[in-house]
Amino acid sequence: MSQVTVTINTRSYKMACDDGQESHLKGLAGYLNNYVEEMKVAFGQVGDTRLLLMAGVMVVDELGEARRRIEALEAELQQMKMARTSIAERLEAAQKSVAHTLDTAAQRIESLSANISESSS
Repeated sequence: MSQVTVTINTRSYKMACDDGQESHLKGLAGYLNNYVEEMKVAFGQVGDTRLLLMAGVMVVDELGEARRRIEALEAELQQMKMARTSIAERLEAAQKSVAHTLDTAAQRIESLSANISESSS
């Protein structure tokens, strides 16, 4: 377990994290701090707790929007998979139809060729 010091709203906080996750935690704290700074510009210094609460709500709102987009993309992906399956099935049916038509044409050609050979003899 590692310890990291992060700064939010000019205050330092010691936090624990798994080994190797230090820079990730610092990045997350920086992301939150950016929202805190936006809230300070918009509302002034209304206290750490209130700023953190407002910033937290903004982050959760962003997370909710990301989840909605993921759900929409997953639904779109599912539709594309179904369309791909349908197209693959139609392609297979068309290939079988073409193969059958070619087989029939080859049989007719062979039959005509045999008739011509018999007529010539």
